[in-house]
Amino acid sequence: MGSAAELAAAALMMLGYPALMLAALVPSVPAFAAATAVTYLADHYLHRKGSYLINRLSKVRAGLSIRFLIRQLLLILLLARLSLSDGLVFYGATACFIAFYGLQAPHGALVTLIRNRRRMPVATRNIDLASRIRIPDAPPQGLLNRSAEKMLHLDLAAVVGILVSAATDSALAGFIGIGATLVLGSLYVAALLPYVRGRKVPPSPEKVLDAVDAWLGEYRPETVLYFSGSKDSAYQVNMWLETMEQLDSRPLIILRERVILQNLAPSTVPVICVPGGVHLMNMDLSTVRVALYAANVGKNIHLLRVPTMKHVFIGHGDSDKLASVNPFSKVYDEVWTAGRAGRDRYAIADVGVRDEDIVEVGRPQLAPIQNWQGVPDGRMATVLYAPTWEGWDDSPGNTSILLAGENIVKKLVKADPPVRVLYKPHPFTGTVSAQAKAAHQRITALVAKAAAQRAADPRFTADAAELAGAKAELVRIEARIAELVGKGGEKGDEAEATRDGLVDVKKHEEIARLRAEWNDAYWRSLPVWEHRVVSGAEPRLYDCFNVSDAMVSDISSVVSDFIASGKPYAVTDSAGLGVEEFKRQNTAVRAAVILSNSAAELGALLDAVRDPAADPLAEDRRELKQYLLGPDEPTSIEQFNTAVANLAIKADTRNAGQESRAATGAAEAAEAEAELANAVPAPGAAPAGEADGLTA
Repeated sequence: MGSAAELAAAALMMLGYPALMLAALVPSVPAFAAATAVTYLADHYLHRKGSYLINRLSKVRAGLSIRFLIRQLLLILLLARLSLSDGLVFYGATACFIAFYGLQAPHGALVTLIRNRRRMPVATRNIDLASRIRIPDAPPQGLLNRSAEKMLHLDLAAVVGILVSAATDSALAGFIGIGATLVLGSLYVAALLPYVRGRKVPPSPEKVLDAVDAWLGEYRPETVLYFSGSKDSAYQVNMWLETMEQLDSRPLIILRERVILQNLAPSTVPVICVPGGVHLMNMDLSTVRVALYAANVGKNIHLLRVPTMKHVFIGHGDSDKLASVNPFSKVYDEVWTAGRAGRDRYAIADVGVRDEDIVEVGRPQLAPIQNWQGVPDGRMATVLYAPTWEGWDDSPGNTSILLAGENIVKKLVKADPPVRVLYKPHPFTGTVSAQAKAAHQRITALVAKAAAQRAADPRFTADAAELAGAKAELVRIEARIAELVGKGGEKGDEAEATRDGLVDVKKHEEIARLRAEWNDAYWRSLPVWEHRVVSGAEPRLYDCFNVSDAMVSDISSVVSDFIASGKPYAVTDSAGLGVEEFKRQNTAVRAAVILSNSAAELGALLDAVRDPAADPLAEDRRELKQYLLGPDEPTSIEQFNTAVANLAIKADTRNAGQESRAATGAAEAAEAEAELANAVPAPGAAPAGEADGLTA
């Protein structure tokens, strides 16, 4: 519903209108002015915050225009109650507000027309359209951003002037305010007119689509990553961007929703966002041989219908969840899994996906995860606690935070010999369950308290100069990243972003290098013994994997990914299934230390970290890693590229066969037509025998 401040502002605004009516009826100009100020300020605050409550008000017939109209009508009532209904200010105010609302129609129409014309049939990134079509600059954001609110607030000059006239019994201030409101409103409308004609109008949708097709004809994409989904699912396509950049074939990303494009991570791969299904089906994708799908969604059919390319489901994670064996996967030519486990899941699920259509390609995204070589000399062992969130239901097996989290952290911070604890909760933790939020806050407090106690303990020391140097380096790197990211600023709108959407490859590579340097400097800026809560986007989860020697987590893709490191890990059986049943239901925990909610078994995990040679699960982890994720050699990206190349050959073979059959059919048709032509006399020709004067 919004923050406490937003709720307070909404309450003040709604209470302000009864106060306005009361002040008008009394009548009291000071009280009316005070209530007016409250309603203006509260309304502006809610709009500036983009509050959800603003949308809710429009649903109950209390939208923006209605609120302003009511305030203006109550001002007219105030003048009448002050016995000014025969005065010039009263007539001027009435005429002003009528004329002012008369300006709303052309203003709204112009804003809508400009926005619609600048809404491209397709939006692109990393595609040079500027050399093919002329896309003018976007109008200044001040004209279009929150335009209705800005236009309506121009009545403020008239309202203030009329109130001053009512208080001083002088018409001058009122007419000055009325004139200012009408002039400013007219100027606002006039400022929009240049953007609906002449060179400031973007090209037609047909020209844009022709330009995209021309680019496709030159670029000749070979492998497409296709994605459709909601704003919250953008991570599913973002995880494949780096893989697409490493393809041996020419890559292209096709998105179906503008909101996904807005949330797409930076990439050097060409991107086309095509919201319209008809536009997509008319697009020239004749050179594409392999189409990759990261999610099973209805809009996939718009590309699946193309027979000249082979279609592959690659998914957005490899786990024991039902989504990993969706029966819809039968529609694809192949299904690619990380390792043997994915193949076995389909066999057990028996949903119609044939074994010969499954290809094991590893997980290219896991390349940054480093293999474990044991705790480095001179460094304290680090244990990462990375629980998942509570989920949308109340299942006790979703997260360990509720029943086991505090027990886990308490045992870790009191471990002897000591270990460092990193707590990285899921970003959604506490968004659904108040109990989960409270548990998270208690765990955070536990980590902070333990960190403070350790910092005060003389046994734990750090090189102050080294830490200061790393922190200074962090500041330098952050400043440089901000400088690079900030260059060019935000684009005015979708059309301008499409025109100027070519990535600066050198800047892109420098930012990637700086982020790696930032990560290194971040960990060097902390004492190696310091407990820490890691929240936000940076450091990333995989960075936490690499500085940790073990992990405690829940059933989620985090566990499957961590297995790539080969490090010891523990998983909490929060639902109390029991060790054997828990392992039977979840492949990824078969080489884990299984924790009960008391976390009593945590000692086995710490023993494995301190003495890897005596770790009873080490061999199980190696076998499980290969089973889940495939072999280390060849690398996953090499396996992936090989699979793409092999499938492209199948597509070419199929297409060549179709062309051969079509050519054979055409030749046979031509031959039959020739035979028919020889057998049937030409029009006007005499039947056989008549030419010689013979009759039957």
